[in-house]
Amino acid sequence: MPTCPLPGLRIEGRGLLELSPLSHIFDHVFEGFGVGLTVAPVDPPWPAEAGPPEGLPRSPARLGEVLPVAARSDAEKALELQRVVQLEAALAAYKAELVLGLAADRPEMLDRAPGEPGARVGVGSPVPGASEFFTEELAVVLNCSRRSAERLAADSFVLVKRLPGVWAALADGVLDRPRAGVFLDVLGHARREVADPVVARLLPAATELSLGRLRAALTRAVLAVDAAFAEQRRVAAARSADVRMYPTDAGMSALVTEVPAPVAAACWSTVNELAWMRKNDGDPRPIGQLRTVTFADLILRPWDTSRPAVTAVLDVVAPLSSLTSGGAGTGSAAQPGEVHGQPITAAHVRELLAQLDAVCPGGLQAPAGGALQISVTDADGALLAATSRPQLERIARRGCPDHPPGTAGSPPPDRTELLPAAGCGCPVLARPVPVDRYTPSAGQRRFLRRRDRTCRHPGCGQPVARTDIDHVQPYGAGGNTDCANLCCLCRRHHRLKTHAQGWRFLLTPHGVGGVTTPSGITRSTRPPGLRDLTQLPALPAPPGPPPPPEEPPPF
Repeated sequence: MPTCPLPGLRIEGRGLLELSPLSHIFDHVFEGFGVGLTVAPVDPPWPAEAGPPEGLPRSPARLGEVLPVAARSDAEKALELQRVVQLEAALAAYKAELVLGLAADRPEMLDRAPGEPGARVGVGSPVPGASEFFTEELAVVLNCSRRSAERLAADSFVLVKRLPGVWAALADGVLDRPRAGVFLDVLGHARREVADPVVARLLPAATELSLGRLRAALTRAVLAVDAAFAEQRRVAAARSADVRMYPTDAGMSALVTEVPAPVAAACWSTVNELAWMRKNDGDPRPIGQLRTVTFADLILRPWDTSRPAVTAVLDVVAPLSSLTSGGAGTGSAAQPGEVHGQPITAAHVRELLAQLDAVCPGGLQAPAGGALQISVTDADGALLAATSRPQLERIARRGCPDHPPGTAGSPPPDRTELLPAAGCGCPVLARPVPVDRYTPSAGQRRFLRRRDRTCRHPGCGQPVARTDIDHVQPYGAGGNTDCANLCCLCRRHHRLKTHAQGWRFLLTPHGVGGVTTPSGITRSTRPPGLRDLTQLPALPAPPGPPPPPEEPPPF
């Protein structure tokens, strides 16, 4: 039985019901009228008793099914589009209220006081009076990055508290979201005595202006009211400038640089002129591609040999299931990867070395000034061991310490020294063993950095070089110093896990992590390359409130 995704409405019966045009919903939202329903049988997409076709999950009724677009005239479609814009505006205003409401539930008194261990250093929450970890919770709730959550929290505070007129116009559907965003951009840091007269002057005509003309009009109005504030805004924007990279499509990324407008114009003009010089010299590539190549050359300067060479780290990931030959002359080994955690034998090590030697003439070695890292995984991508080529070569020479050459299970004595204990099946390379102390071993650190590669908090992409190794179950509470209880967290999320109240964390033996916010939203993260082996176990329930004290009888 499909359900309607709109609040307060439910569709019942064997077929679908046709809902009257969306304008009735807006009459309910904006005018206080009830929602009108026109009941008419509509052919369901599949029989109610049969359910959806095999492989298609059952889902609530979509708006396009409840409000059939094909049944509308062009005028009705245009009117509905206008109503949708109004509803988007009302929802944006409501979202801002919800953000501030959640911030009010996370007061800064929950944080460590200045001077206490773990107290924050620097800027706190973008919502005054809220916990410094509020935006972390908001990011998990909305499944977005912390930067996006901070921007939303800051915009929500400015919109509701500093620009109440703009918020009211947005909530009433009078002002659309893009134009409200322009007010936020220009007046977001303005004092009320500056913002209020500007809003009163330009808000009534804002819908008649394009976004560019509205921005220009707001900027001129701010200059007329307070030229000093306009200069402060320019200085603040220059101070927050940065170079950012965003992935786009098909292995491409956008490199965005924020610089003063005159500098940006000069840079673009230089890149453009040099690109056209290439084009006029006969380069057949599109001019846009030539601009990007020229831009990269100006930064990397491949012709400049006076600078030190850039070092590189080469990381080779070898699934254990690919090492099936067992080494030269050793016979076929049991199919690796069929059982999770199968030990890595000396035969596997020799086969991996043979594959590395076959990659290029002279064998795959560490790049000049760099490093060669080797990770061995099982068939599902779970990391079994992290090693280096010198360590592999030492293992291949030494073999199994329990089955030296000539003992049962070892190869015939005429084999070379590099092939001892080929058939014993004993593990010679595995996950680092737990240690009976707080500080992880060097092998554990290497294993964890290869497994996690970034901070493991949901949505965080801090590289592993900027992370701490943290006990998921605290060491002081009985947590082991074992790779199954350790993960990489950046300093901010390490502090959150240690000092923020109401958060819960879990880690599975495969390295799958779970984080639950104080509001009960759970997100999970997997190490890069790991398949979704199992569902994340249920996290322990948060402690309930203490029972109320017993009151004495009334006598």
